[in-house]
Amino acid sequence: MAHILVIDDDKFWRSSVRRILESRAHSVDEAQDGAEGLAVAAARTPDLVITDVFMPNRDGIETLIELRRLFPALRVIAMSGGDGSGVMNLLDDMETLGAVQTLPKPFTPKELMAAVNACLLT
Repeated sequence: MAHILVIDDDKFWRSSVRRILESRAHSVDEAQDGAEGLAVAAARTPDLVITDVFMPNRDGIETLIELRRLFPALRVIAMSGGDGSGVMNLLDDMETLGAVQTLPKPFTPKELMAAVNACLLT
């Protein structure tokens, strides 16, 4: 199956996504922010990246821009629960910047796998 990198500062979301993906035979690497995610991607280029938008050190927007520069063909799924205030949602912006799919948090395992499969099958 695919090698997938999950980038999220929230350990619950990282481990939940990892568990779902591994139960479908994917191999998964994790990173707790964009800076770490870029280092992990550089060491072992993934087939797919799933990244949160709002993170410390390097947010999802900066991470997506750098991933697109380094790996133009790499597919990226952006996920976000918003900025915590319920006011800011940047998922549309992530699509404009090159995310292939977006997932608003919370999402179901079925929604996650539909986005992953859509990315891997195209």
